[in-house]
Amino acid sequence: MGAGAFPVDLILFGLVAAFLVLRLRSILGRRTGFERPPELRPKEWLRGPFGAGKVIEGKAEPVPEAAPAAASSGKLPDPASPAGQTLARMRALDPNFDPARFLTGAEAAFRMIVTAFASGNRAALRPLLSEDTWRAFDLVIAAREQAGETQRTEIKAITAATIEAAELNGSIAELTVRFVSDQINLTLGRDGQPAGGTEALTEIVDTWTFARDLASTDPGWRLVAARAA
Repeated sequence: MGAGAFPVDLILFGLVAAFLVLRLRSILGRRTGFERPPELRPKEWLRGPFGAGKVIEGKAEPVPEAAPAAASSGKLPDPASPAGQTLARMRALDPNFDPARFLTGAEAAFRMIVTAFASGNRAALRPLLSEDTWRAFDLVIAAREQAGETQRTEIKAITAATIEAAELNGSIAELTVRFVSDQINLTLGRDGQPAGGTEALTEIVDTWTFARDLASTDPGWRLVAARAA
């Protein structure tokens, strides 16, 4: 944003931060077995989908849509590990649950959510997010719209997707996935000039938690928490 709008920015970031802390603490509270990722950090979300990363290539040509999904780069936990044992319990509760297929779907969801968030496509986002996470995303998109900013994002590749933690409370399953991706993220201000991010290809690391009721007939997993490494 321009220097003349500084006081508005300060108030806006304060409101966003307060909202996210209150809302996301309700879904990122104390857990048994592992902690969900910390709450979303609003300035990172306003200046790029999921924070800064390591520049791995120089200036690249922008592409309006995300690249097609490549072969899965997913990695499953050791069956003897706590996460591996929890996955086995999930399979016992829902025979249709397949961790490898879940990872493939999680990668597809990652691409869709990042791209939809960047473009402000609320219709695409809503069915992929929990209610609280949807409200947080919607608030940040609205703030970006009010500021007259546009986000250009392209995921060049997902180089790694790893299930880092798994939790099963009754029939509610939660899986935490660490994504490593190569992205181009650039925020343009109201005047069309760069306001954040870069056109350089950058390595981004995100940790997302997905949840699903395994006893439900709804097969969809929804994003309930996200943080940038």
